Amino acid sequence: MTEHAMTWGIAGLTAMGVVVRPFRWPEAIWAVFGALLLLAFRLVGPHEALAGVAKGGDVYLFLIGMMLLSELARREGLFDWVAAIATAYAKGSPRRLFVLVYLVGVVVTVFLSNDATAVVLTPAVYAACRTARVKDPMPYLLICAFIANAASFVLPISNPANLVIFAGGDMPPLSRWLSTFMLPSIISIVATFLCLYWTQRRALAEDSLAADTQRPPLSRSARLAGWGILLTAIVLVAASAMHVDLGVPTFVAGTITTAIVLMLTRQSPAETIKGISWSVLPLVGGLFVIVESLDHTGLTNLLSHQLASLASASQSQAIGIAGLLVGVICNLVNNLPAGLLAGSVVQAAGVSDKIAGAVLIGVDLGPNLSVTGSLATILWLSALRREGLHIGAWTFLKLGTVVMFPALILSLGSLLLL
Repeated sequence: MTEHAMTWGIAGLTAMGVVVRPFRWPEAIWAVFGALLLLAFRLVGPHEALAGVAKGGDVYLFLIGMMLLSELARREGLFDWVAAIATAYAKGSPRRLFVLVYLVGVVVTVFLSNDATAVVLTPAVYAACRTARVKDPMPYLLICAFIANAASFVLPISNPANLVIFAGGDMPPLSRWLSTFMLPSIISIVATFLCLYWTQRRALAEDSLAADTQRPPLSRSARLAGWGILLTAIVLVAASAMHVDLGVPTFVAGTITTAIVLMLTRQSPAETIKGISWSVLPLVGGLFVIVESLDHTGLTNLLSHQLASLASASQSQAIGIAGLLVGVICNLVNNLPAGLLAGSVVQAAGVSDKIAGAVLIGVDLGPNLSVTGSLATILWLSALRREGLHIGAWTFLKLGTVVMFPALILSLGSLLLL
């Protein structure tokens, strides 16, 4: 019992360190430190820790491939070109640019994943704001954070957490997936837009855009980087349809595209590799070890019994309680490890597609409450810091409360209509 209490205590302190970031140390330091504490106190063995780290293997490859593509596109000027196009279509209207960025965010999230929205779209949006000479780029950058989670359950490939949840079971066929999640996804996307726009309406009303922006020339290397991103999206959709893990295809696509462009431009890979946010990999690994240790306390069995009992009493209550509870918990431990645990609980409980869907919506949409709820939001924060921008955890929490809860409640409610 004492060991279980220590495990829970270390997990709680780790979660607090990742969220609060004492001494402004990166989130990865606190996740790795928590995992090392578990090993030091023998609350988790070396083999169990390695097993936990290994469970994120597909996610690591996926992230590396996507970050390679993003850094390559940024360095070759593809983002600056896209930014100029977006600014031209906005025609001097901040509201039109807001809507345009949101729609692009939906497309990128659905077909390239929410992490791609954070890694690929955020620099492009910042470049657009710089090109348009906006007073405050944050309203447009916030879109990248919120739509990355709000649109992340349209397709299985829209969020790596979807793959983690079904890691130990059968991924639903695409037709069944769409019949379950299409309506909740549409509601999530629309509700998030309305709430986010409402919170940013004053900033948009006070802003102005430069209407005389010129399009920079698109170099051959930038065009190749763009084709690499497009082909990666096609590969991911095909891999998802064939039930193939997405990590290897994404890693291969990113590596090949980067190698071709660097060879053609005769550049060293050192600068591209240096520009990648490698700290997200130990962050994910450390969090997976934390979840592995919690699983050994009997948490999975306890939660699966509770979920099964709740489902047998009332499916409606199970949908609401499970979705909301999972959505909030994801902000404490991050949605990737929470999704791994939730997937094990759902499979052990043997609940219906609707209840399983509620859990998945909670894992995907719930993280919009905090800056550390999802890996996509953490990647978004890294992209902001790279540009010298910052948003506090408390500021984001206040905004997330207004934006996330209406979208989550309405999306869960729509499951009852199916």
